[in-house]
Amino acid sequence: MASRFSYFQLHRRLYTTTTDQWSIKQVRNSNFHGCLGDLKNHISDSDFIALSLQRTGSSSFPWHRPQPFDTLDTAYCKAKYAAEKFQILQFSLCPFSVRDSKLIAHPYNFHLFPRDELNIGMPSYSFSCQVSHLTSIAREGFDFGAWVYDGISYLSRAQESIAKAQMGCQTLTPNTDAVKSSSEPSVFDTIFVQRVKSRVKNWKDAYDSSSKTNDALLSTLKKLIVGIEQYGSRPSIVIDVYSERQALLALELLKEFSDDVVPVVISAKSGGTQAIRAILTSSKEDKILLEKELQNLEDEENKKFRGFREVIEMISASQKPIVSYSSLHDFTFIHSKFLAPLPTSIDEFASSLHLVFPRVLEVKHLMSKIGGLSKPMSIAAALSYLKKHYYAPTYLDIPIEAPGNDHKPQGHNAIRLCHLFAKVCSLLKIDLSGVQSNNNECLASMLEKCSNVSSSFSPYHHEPKDEDVKIWARDVRKASCRHLVFLWGFREGMTAPLLKASLEGSHEVFCEEFYVRFVDKKCAIIVFSQPGLSETFLDAINSDCIVGSLREMVSEGLRATGYETYKRMCRFDLWEADLAESLERAIFEADPETAQLDINYSNDTVISLDDL
Repeated sequence: MASRFSYFQLHRRLYTTTTDQWSIKQVRNSNFHGCLGDLKNHISDSDFIALSLQRTGSSSFPWHRPQPFDTLDTAYCKAKYAAEKFQILQFSLCPFSVRDSKLIAHPYNFHLFPRDELNIGMPSYSFSCQVSHLTSIAREGFDFGAWVYDGISYLSRAQESIAKAQMGCQTLTPNTDAVKSSSEPSVFDTIFVQRVKSRVKNWKDAYDSSSKTNDALLSTLKKLIVGIEQYGSRPSIVIDVYSERQALLALELLKEFSDDVVPVVISAKSGGTQAIRAILTSSKEDKILLEKELQNLEDEENKKFRGFREVIEMISASQKPIVSYSSLHDFTFIHSKFLAPLPTSIDEFASSLHLVFPRVLEVKHLMSKIGGLSKPMSIAAALSYLKKHYYAPTYLDIPIEAPGNDHKPQGHNAIRLCHLFAKVCSLLKIDLSGVQSNNNECLASMLEKCSNVSSSFSPYHHEPKDEDVKIWARDVRKASCRHLVFLWGFREGMTAPLLKASLEGSHEVFCEEFYVRFVDKKCAIIVFSQPGLSETFLDAINSDCIVGSLREMVSEGLRATGYETYKRMCRFDLWEADLAESLERAIFEADPETAQLDINYSNDTVISLDDL
């Protein structure tokens, strides 16, 4: 028995590693562009990409955090509110692969700061910070000075389009294959196309004839008459357009001259397209050379605008599965900062995100399939639990490759997440090493075993109308949203047992089993065990016919509402400090007149002017 124990301990020591001893590539603005090449290679060579975000805050008040009783819709509203209010401080990224029991990882930690480098008011004028978050990273030795002065800035896709339009930038290599007329051409379209076609033909003919003549003056006059300009050393012509439709028609027309003409779109400062520049090349080789030059110019232009978003585009282009611990929080921030403003609904968000990141694997979902890991816990706590209760050998291989790597605790969560993912998959008998062969069937099988890992972000996800939710984080029991009632306006100093005792016997609905849970100090949830009781209670509390102790509680200010009001409150972004205040606002804004009348709960609390 002793020898077996020693053998087990030896294997545990060999195959588990403390993540804090490994170095992380710390990336700031000063070394950002220099590390992109290595990162691209690491992403290409890896099978998965783990990511973890450090934010300037997560919630202003406790009830703003997603709660067990939140539906997918209300949880999204809360995540959306946080993503729009706070910023990403550090973006930890770790491309990794698993070979048998060996985890090969390449961790990076990017320091981000939304600096307005182009003087266009983007990406952000201001953002919020939460004291507890800043205090936590300060204890880890975070350099706030370097963050402000050497943090990497960025623009989202939507902001980049706006910025390029404001600065009148050119779209150097338009995708003319995607240009199609949306409807039948009108008479004006036909006239415009014929005029442009005639002008382009005359331009080409004039250039050909002028290049053959020996008379320099005559050649110059021909170029002036036709309107030939120079783009570098090559002749070009500018076609003015007055609508996006004319721009599409001009690009479609230039396909007829695609053997030696390259089109370039010139953006208007007010937005849209100002003109189309056509550039004439001398040969097939010259055209290839020009297109390469334009692509290089576009890449340099994109780097200037995108900043850190280059990394996001790199991840998206790789189409590698992304491993996240809390995908809703992570990807609402990513969508808000790097793609576009967040949509109002979870379904729109899921569809938009799926186009950019089609494979998102949430480790929390996998953990729920293992006994003891279904309760909420941090990544570090989950790793510690697995180490104590399960034998899942995983050896970390993190090469120290370049200067700039250090042993500070910043950015270690991405490595821990890789480690946790590999261990959980090992326990669930999911073979990650098969992904390396690019075997689509193997990958599909693995993702099938991880069913519902990314169901929250599936564009085909449809939430049931009567969704069941949990009430307590550490209790697996669920209740229908229709059985929940929010209660506030009770006496100060109340606790859940005291409030439950006060309600028992106050009305017939409380003769059946019910539960009470406090959300914050001023608001509680009542969970009825039988259908229809919540509606009966809400009708009673808003009626003049109530009697007994419930009437007394109502006269003292007791208020109640159903789950639909809570949904509406989240959807309308009514985020007050107290949940009770937000619910009051939601009731008032839904029906101001009724809400104003409902303040007087019974005739005893109404002051008659005749009595004065």
